[in-house]
Amino acid sequence: MKVSPDPSTDAFNKDCQGREVFDHVTSRWGILVLAALRDGPLRFYQLRDRIGGISEKMLSQNLRVLTRDGLVERMVEPDIPPKVSYRLSPLGQEGSAPLRTLLDWIALRSPDILLAQSRHDANLSPHS
Repeated sequence: MKVSPDPSTDAFNKDCQGREVFDHVTSRWGILVLAALRDGPLRFYQLRDRIGGISEKMLSQNLRVLTRDGLVERMVEPDIPPKVSYRLSPLGQEGSAPLRTLLDWIALRSPDILLAQSRHDANLSPHS
């Protein structure tokens, strides 16, 4: 007898509670923030510079969301002015490992993917 998955934890179910976190982690910037922090804590400007093309607004939004999700920790050093850095929480460390593997795979296989795209595009007829 097959047991039905719990709809609240089944990612294929529209009512899955984890879908929101899935969106945060796998968003364009979320995956890069988590991967960038994998090597250790970074200050805001270091993180911004590490992730080419991200605006300060988008970085702030993603850090806020990932901190709320418990994946990133915000550390404030009581200097004048205060120094703020970000690091992965233990939960974030765990979650960033498969993301890093995915990024490594994309880097490795990008030439094959680009070739497949070129072949696909070449086979499209102008009337499709």
